[in-house]
Amino acid sequence: MILFPAVDILNGQSVRLLHGNFDKVTVYGDPVEMAEKWVGQGAEFLHLVDLNGAREGKGVNFSVIKQIAEKVKIPLQLGGGIRTMSDIAERLESGVTRVILGTACCNNPEIVKQAVNKFGAERIVAGIDAKDGKVAVHGWEESSDLSPYELGEKMYSFGLRYVVFTDISRDGALTGVNVDSCVKMAAETGLNVIASGGVGSLDDLRALNAKNLYGAILGKAIYEKKFNVTEAKEVIK
Repeated sequence: MILFPAVDILNGQSVRLLHGNFDKVTVYGDPVEMAEKWVGQGAEFLHLVDLNGAREGKGVNFSVIKQIAEKVKIPLQLGGGIRTMSDIAERLESGVTRVILGTACCNNPEIVKQAVNKFGAERIVAGIDAKDGKVAVHGWEESSDLSPYELGEKMYSFGLRYVVFTDISRDGALTGVNVDSCVKMAAETGLNVIASGGVGSLDDLRALNAKNLYGAILGKAIYEKKFNVTEAKEVIK
């Protein structure tokens, strides 16, 4: 299982949100320093989110993301406000390894097909966020009519092979990851699932690893020093 320490960026700062709520923000400092910190602890892949971009539909923190890409020499995946083919190309050209398409998966699925055809399945990731059994879009502030599993199947049929799957009810809450829903997503769609939301302990990582999931995002737990990246890697060896 691959671990993805998260660097969520809001107004140029590294933050964590509680339950995806922009009114419940904890600020942790400089995003570039945070990225370097996780790499120093042994991170092999980073998960970056432009939270302003997710909310506003455009890349607000792109200059910070380019700085991270210049400083760290490991793969990066990036989500938030990536809506067009030019957005995707710009991010990939800046040094980002994979881009995550979230709202676009629901609102403009044709672009997902185009992106996979042009850039390849290794470089495009679906971001599926679940809230009360439905897919949430636009920075988690709106809900669609689709179930996350239906959307996952659709994305697989378009050629996607990776999904960041977030249970918003658990995100930033350290209450434990929703292992069953992650397993269901993998089983029903065929996608490689990167579990996101609620990883609060090393036991959560053990539970995900035991189900042979592809990856897990480390967020608030590492920022609040529940464990570090080095310890997490030891657990899933």
